[in-house]
Amino acid sequence: MGYQKLLLEFEDRLDKLENGEGDILYKAETGKKLVEKYLLELRSKIVGVKFCSKKDEIYFFKHVKPQIYSKLIYYGKIFEIESKRPRGTHEHQIKYFSKQIERYNSFFTYHIEFYNYYRRGAMAMDEKYFVRGNYDLTLTVASYQFVTDKEFSTCHDATVATIMAYDMLIVYLKQVITELKNTIEPPKSESMDSQSKMFWTGTKTDLIELLYALQANKSINSGTMDVKDLAEQFERCFNVDLGNYYRTFIELRSRKTGRTKFLDRLIQVLEERMDAVED
Repeated sequence: MGYQKLLLEFEDRLDKLENGEGDILYKAETGKKLVEKYLLELRSKIVGVKFCSKKDEIYFFKHVKPQIYSKLIYYGKIFEIESKRPRGTHEHQIKYFSKQIERYNSFFTYHIEFYNYYRRGAMAMDEKYFVRGNYDLTLTVASYQFVTDKEFSTCHDATVATIMAYDMLIVYLKQVITELKNTIEPPKSESMDSQSKMFWTGTKTDLIELLYALQANKSINSGTMDVKDLAEQFERCFNVDLGNYYRTFIELRSRKTGRTKFLDRLIQVLEERMDAVED
């Protein structure tokens, strides 16, 4: 349907925003406007167009649209949370952010049946959940967007987007809490004299792709090191702040094509280097 180029452009713009200058409120506000723009463009490509098959329609509303719509929810909530951040002690702020995590976790509990369905990758109900025009009063629905925009919504694509957004929000909030706790009680770490002299000069997305690949392949500590600890080691080793690495991984995983662009490029340049070696 011609939306792949739009998605790639969207991902590139968002990556530049996340890795660029500006505080969290600026990025949240700018990100929200950017998502709204691309969501409207995506809608224009879908409304009035018939999918080739129900399978294609299900894929779009289960994976593609939520990938963008989740960012709209994410940035909106980030702006709301950060603009209301209390100015009290770090302990007070930690309590505030912890309550936010409880709030978003409660959404998963309330929608536990669909949450489990989505998490385990089930497909039996996909035709009810992700095909336009299907409305069942017995289904628990998290959003009534499908009532107001039937041509661009199904009864559960917004629920998937909300799950994705809240996943990202919880990771963000936990990172903020960790930073606040470390300020109260600085972590035991290497001295400044032993700081790594290596600097990562690629994009953060590239390093995160490599990080998850190494962890999945059990190349470090036989795979016993979790992603969080591995990310901290990468940050120290390469003097880089990976930010919300789990959110980035979710974005990589959601891509229909080019999910391993960095690893594919590594293979290409290494083979070129091998071919260029003189006899």
